[in-house]
Amino acid sequence: MGPQSTPDLSTQASSPSLSTVAVVGLGTMGTGIAEVLTRAGREVIGIDTDEAAARRAVSALETATARAVQRERLTERERQDVLARFRTFTDLQAAADADLVIEVVPEDYELKRQVFAALDAVVRPDTILATGTNALSVTRLAADSQRPERVLGVHFFNPAPAMKLVEVVSSVLTAPTAVTAVTELARDLGKDPIAVGDRPGFVADGLLFGYLNQAAAMYESKYATREDIDAAMKLGCGLPMGPLALLDLIGVDTARTVLEAMYAESQDRLHAPAPILGQLAEAGLTGRKAGRGFYSYDAPGSATVVPDAESPAAADERAGGRPVSGVGVAGSGTMASGIAEVFAKAGYKVVLAARSLEKAEKAKARITKSLGRSVDKGRMTAEARDAALTAITPAGSLDAFADVDLAVEAVAEDLAVKQELFKTLDKVCKPGAVLATTTSSLPVVACARATSRPQDVIGMHFFNPAPAMKLVEVVRTVLTADDVHATVRAVCAKVRKHPVDCGDRAGFIVNALLFPYLNNAIKMVEEHYATLDDIDAAMKLGGGYPMGPFELLDVVGLDVSLAIEKVLHAEFRDPGLAPSPLLEHLVAAGCLGRKTGRGFREYAARR
Repeated sequence: MGPQSTPDLSTQASSPSLSTVAVVGLGTMGTGIAEVLTRAGREVIGIDTDEAAARRAVSALETATARAVQRERLTERERQDVLARFRTFTDLQAAADADLVIEVVPEDYELKRQVFAALDAVVRPDTILATGTNALSVTRLAADSQRPERVLGVHFFNPAPAMKLVEVVSSVLTAPTAVTAVTELARDLGKDPIAVGDRPGFVADGLLFGYLNQAAAMYESKYATREDIDAAMKLGCGLPMGPLALLDLIGVDTARTVLEAMYAESQDRLHAPAPILGQLAEAGLTGRKAGRGFYSYDAPGSATVVPDAESPAAADERAGGRPVSGVGVAGSGTMASGIAEVFAKAGYKVVLAARSLEKAEKAKARITKSLGRSVDKGRMTAEARDAALTAITPAGSLDAFADVDLAVEAVAEDLAVKQELFKTLDKVCKPGAVLATTTSSLPVVACARATSRPQDVIGMHFFNPAPAMKLVEVVRTVLTADDVHATVRAVCAKVRKHPVDCGDRAGFIVNALLFPYLNNAIKMVEEHYATLDDIDAAMKLGGGYPMGPFELLDVVGLDVSLAIEKVLHAEFRDPGLAPSPLLEHLVAAGCLGRKTGRGFREYAARR
């Protein structure tokens, strides 16, 4: 068929109406998109060459709408109208009357190109063609089409009925009115659309898959167990799923495909798929859909994890530890007072030592306020508050640590300061006392070597605010004794924290995975690919993150973030970890986030 005459979409007075939509490919995503469209009043033409897939799509819509009736979100009459608006076919010819076609066939460029070529011969000249890809080039598909100005990307997130984000992807060839029409449709569907340019992964997956890849590499290197990596990111960052469990849900093979496309464009080693992704994919261990990936499941397609050879043993973690009844906490800041509060509430006798007695008493006053709020909210009794406060003794010198069984330092994140403190602890603490640092980025072994007993030194990285955050990263050096490790894990259990084990390298688990993701978000803004607001919205709506990356950076502090990124870059020597120049410029300008009133955003001055 020869070239057809094409209306100039860029000069049309208004965006075309999209009342009839064809969905090509009725897998999980296509079925979900069809449900969203039919429930929003659109006529939907479902197309799949596999009749069984079409039947499953109809059945899934029947089940979903029946559930909606039970929950009184739809009436039975409305349900019947929704079902009547969904018709299925096995031939692309059925798309002839569609205003918009959305293809969600497997992530294979040649297959998608063939679908678009066939649609070119079928649809009206004004029909918009959208690809649901998240890894392949929208521009290339458009260029291979007969009418590239009406080709764009529309990336829903799984499950489509529940997830609010839709990325509307335009190429340099896409007519603005086509983008406007699809954006308006997405809003009418109750979604939050963001406009992005054409690059692999777009915004949400572009940030998400780099993070997932780093987690896979961390597991592959045996730095931490899969359970500890996943628990660390859930408890330390508030994420709905750990990265390895998420890879199993997405599909290990799918993740590898997306990363291959990202690496082909960026040449960033952080996007080069971790070898274990290829090994699992080639072995058919692609995640939940196969019944096994990073974890084992009770059946293909099941979400129920079952024990396997890598599951943690049920041995008593506390065996072989040292007795701990008295704890010393060094420092007077927010973290020190929070940690002291945690120990006191768990029944330990706590010595809270600062550079002066006045500073220590101010830190205890902060704890008094915190416990008072807990009483006011009904989280603890007045008697429990009083017992915890009685257990805390302020001190103006580390000499007060003479009888403690565990000394925890929470002073400034400066190696020289910490080393001096550990020299003092070495002198004042009794033999057999465990000495712990709460550093988040400095080498624990450097603190250990400042003492004559490096075997007694370990990292206990609490997260802020310590009373609320459940995670503690337990950091062993090559010199840490086994019974010291056992002691700290037992203490974590007693103070109702979740310990995860990791080795003594920059960033431990959480920061080593979190800060490259934050750095990549800054680079997106630097490259003018997306706005702060769109990136934050993408990660909250598309990834389920409690905060967007720029919200989080401003809360953490840009100076703190820069320091951690510099440490990671120095440790791993990877060019992709080099701090973004924009971050360095903001820090140099004194724009450090909420604490200064301005970071990536501006904030109202504190009264």
